[in-house]
Amino acid sequence: MEETKSDHDAVQQHLLVDMDELGETKQKLRISELTLILDTGVPILSDVSVDIPNGLIVGIIGPSGSGKSTVLRAMNRLWEPPKGTVFLDNQDIRDLDVLSLRRKVGMLFQVPVLFEGTVADNIRYGPQLRGKKLSDSEVTKLLNLADLDSSFATKNGNELSVGQAQRVALARTLANDPEVLLLDEPTSALDPISTQAIEDTILKLKKTCKLTTVVVSHSVRQIQRMVDIVYLLVDGKIVEVLRPDRLSEANHPMARRFLELS
Repeated sequence: MEETKSDHDAVQQHLLVDMDELGETKQKLRISELTLILDTGVPILSDVSVDIPNGLIVGIIGPSGSGKSTVLRAMNRLWEPPKGTVFLDNQDIRDLDVLSLRRKVGMLFQVPVLFEGTVADNIRYGPQLRGKKLSDSEVTKLLNLADLDSSFATKNGNELSVGQAQRVALARTLANDPEVLLLDEPTSALDPISTQAIEDTILKLKKTCKLTTVVVSHSVRQIQRMVDIVYLLVDGKIVEVLRPDRLSEANHPMARRFLELS
């Protein structure tokens, strides 16, 4: 077990050198030794540690049931992590108001669920909760960010395709001006065109807004197209930390098997 940990530490150290070359050293989000054990005694996560540098896109991949979405949900308290395990800008997220945290750390789910009303109503929803009304031009700007034109503002959710609804859900999340965006299998239910639109939007947000993003995906190719750092999770444990162009260097047997089959 100690040898595996040493191998992981060596990969992590090499990765940190690469990140320094990119000029990205500040950690926006940090997970430290996060563990989750069910009441039945079944371990879901075991000492998971993840560093998420400011302005980068971090990917978490691994076999089904490895705990990827559970890690993601801990980052904005969709399940309550233990104190001292998840930090935003070096502050324990358990010390933050949960609604304030979820505005700062927005999340896009696998299947889009829109509220009743128009697309514009959906996009205005979050800001209205804190007493701000978005103008028509602000709604249009958010639609454009999500690769939709202004004509969508007056449409109802039942008029949209799944891909269009997911882009509206993304625009609704961005309306809260998040500092971090969490993506849980965001394109698994979408066609290739909608998938590319979502990917292009995320890359554009990184370039123009320096938006820190964490994406869980079943698609290794998508991860390679989008992310800067890849964490491989197997049976609730981080077993590899690599750059996306070096996934072939994975040493862990289950990680290698997952990558070969994906």
